[in-house]
Amino acid sequence: MHRLRPLRADGPIALALLAVGLSGTAPAGRNQGIDHIPAWAYGCVVAAALAMAFRRVHPTPALATTTAATGLYLLGGNPFGPVLLSLLVAVYTIGAHRPLRRAATAAGVVLALLVVCALIGLGVGLDAVMPQVAWVAGPLAIGVTVRVGREQVLQARRDEARRQADAERLRVAQEVHDVVGHGLAAITMQAEIALHLLDKEPARESPARDALTAISRTSRESLDELRATLGAVRRGDDDRAPAPGLARLDDVVARTRAVGVPVTVEVEGSLAGLPAAVDLAGYRIVQEALTNVLRHAGTASAEVRLRRDDEQLTVSVTDTGSSSPGFSSPGVSSPGFSSPGVSSAGSSSSGSSAAGPAAGHGLAGMRERVGALGGSLSAGPGPDGGFQVTATIPVRR
Repeated sequence: MHRLRPLRADGPIALALLAVGLSGTAPAGRNQGIDHIPAWAYGCVVAAALAMAFRRVHPTPALATTTAATGLYLLGGNPFGPVLLSLLVAVYTIGAHRPLRRAATAAGVVLALLVVCALIGLGVGLDAVMPQVAWVAGPLAIGVTVRVGREQVLQARRDEARRQADAERLRVAQEVHDVVGHGLAAITMQAEIALHLLDKEPARESPARDALTAISRTSRESLDELRATLGAVRRGDDDRAPAPGLARLDDVVARTRAVGVPVTVEVEGSLAGLPAAVDLAGYRIVQEALTNVLRHAGTASAEVRLRRDDEQLTVSVTDTGSSSPGFSSPGVSSPGFSSPGVSSAGSSSSGSSAAGPAAGHGLAGMRERVGALGGSLSAGPGPDGGFQVTATIPVRR
């Protein structure tokens, strides 16, 4: 359908050039002292004009057809006439729809053929032919100018779209900061108040104290990470804090162990030198998977395996708990949107929710993140029970 629109617009142009060519060639010949124009010359005029019906769909073939027809016309000793109008339109089109280098090369070839055919066919001197250079140089310059102007307009539109996207990003960042940041700050404050009250109790050590200490530390670290991430979004430049990566995996594992879930980690291959996006994705997948272990697997243990080779990074997180309602739908494809810098940053806020209709958003977010990097993610019951999440991410740029 998009090819029919140029044809509908260029068809009338081709017919107009055809009418002018057929009616104006004979008068042009008489003005130049040529009274007889053979029928085959009119065939060249027709071919040159009708080629313009495809000038925007196939600019280069249209120019080649028009050039060949015009060259043959002049080589036969026929006068300069309306056939050059078709050539003018063809050269303009190549300048307006092709890169400058290609357009200039094509125009140079056309000009050389035009001059040679005119010199041979009409038997005139170079001084009589050179003014015809304007039939090539002029439309080429106009076409290039039009193309540059069109590209500037498109670039302006892209800049405006980018500006609007940045504004929306800043608005979302502010909303996330106000809502999630307030919640994390409140959690931190309440946990520290409870710890302060427990300090007055005789029993200095208790499971409640350990849990509250873990809550206070985790919420404080998550709030700091949220602020750093949103600060980078607000700045919108390269002056930002380093994104978290697998080098910080020990922190996630330590927080999970602190609340009573044993976690083992196996690493095969070197994790150094990973592309930043792959490094971040691997970190977020482990973070999200361990968060879901805490939510749905009860007192299970978890095993994290990382394998990196020249082609890909494989991240696998397996727990030994029962497959829970909140994490038992590996095929979920919820359309939950994941903002690259935010959604998985605190997976408890945007990950899979408790069992129910909204469950599984954490898996959907992980799939979106991995899919954006050209990888794949699978989730389902593990080989020995429990639940397993495995992501494979290409590491080549």
